[in-house]
Amino acid sequence: MRLGMMADVYKPHISGITNYIEANKRHLEKTGHEVFVFTFGDDGYRDDESNIIRSPGLPLVDTGYFLSFQYSREARALLQTMDLVHVHHPFLSGRLALRYCRPFDIPIIFTNHTRYDLYAQVYLPGIPPGISRGLLETYMPDFCAAIDLVVSPSAGMEQVLRSFHVDVPITIVPNGVDIGRFLNSSNPAGRTELGLAPDDILLVYAGRLAPEKNLSFLLNAFAGVADTLDNLHLLLIGMGPEREKLEEQARQSGQSRRVHFSGQVSYEKLPELLAMCDLFVTASVSEVHPLSVIEAMAAGLPVLGIRSVGVGDIVCDGVTGLLARQDTAAFAAALTHLCLDAPLRRRMSRAARKEARKYAIERTCAVMADHYQRLVAEGKARKTDRRVRVPRLPENPRL
Repeated sequence: MRLGMMADVYKPHISGITNYIEANKRHLEKTGHEVFVFTFGDDGYRDDESNIIRSPGLPLVDTGYFLSFQYSREARALLQTMDLVHVHHPFLSGRLALRYCRPFDIPIIFTNHTRYDLYAQVYLPGIPPGISRGLLETYMPDFCAAIDLVVSPSAGMEQVLRSFHVDVPITIVPNGVDIGRFLNSSNPAGRTELGLAPDDILLVYAGRLAPEKNLSFLLNAFAGVADTLDNLHLLLIGMGPEREKLEEQARQSGQSRRVHFSGQVSYEKLPELLAMCDLFVTASVSEVHPLSVIEAMAAGLPVLGIRSVGVGDIVCDGVTGLLARQDTAAFAAALTHLCLDAPLRRRMSRAARKEARKYAIERTCAVMADHYQRLVAEGKARKTDRRVRVPRLPENPRL
């Protein structure tokens, strides 16, 4: 099949959606499909993979996003040769899919990767929450009704879509991870490079250092526990607009020596960084189905998170990690419990590796490919049906 992935932004911007598209594209190509990514961006950027189709747009400051309401003529022509398109952002890419693909009866799938209600609160603080939610309740039902298949990565996100009054069928297909690279990774020298002693406990967060990730909350909880446990360290992997603010917060708390910022690292290096850690921590409540949590579990790390959509759909509380309330004292208490109970961490580590196998990309991608094939077959059947239904001419009794 010729498959088109449509996204508002792609590499070099790093996000869960970018990683999802890249991983699924790579696996689908291995299984014989031809996959194109249609996005916006700088024509001067040199991609490290084939079939990335960029249309020009207006750069939105330094966010990595480009604003445009149309594809280039060449991109439109290529898009309309696809057997199916898979939309990963509903607003720009979603509308373009309906405009360019619907007239050609090209099947359209939409996966909702993002808690747009929570992102609006962070990035559009001037708009009252009731108004931003009202806009979603107006837009999402009609948009989803125009799509051939709506996909949610988790049961929790399905309920969020239902709360926006989306009433069409929703199929749950979890996000997949290339877990093989995390299951067997090791990094014996990494802790020494950070200056850690053998009995130090190293926490890790991996992802964008951005407001919606609730990292200030995480640092507050860490500082409270670190005042009691002097062998506790935190490694923050990634870059983002909050880095300087978080570095200052670590200095103000007196814990800058024990909060380590790695900066942006390649995806190839991530498994060995996770392998040298003891526990994955996240305070985000905006995740839909975070790949970073699955990757950490595949690397054998118990997870401490906040009970919420996304993280709460992946972490089995008390088995593969702990889920706390969004309360600094409760989160710090759960963190202290995990740090002091090494046998519990070992049991959770084994359970986390086992649970992570459910999200192997070979499994999730096969499920999605079955949906692709079904929709393409149904689309071809509809086209054939229209061709054979030739209108009958009225009878002429004089002939």
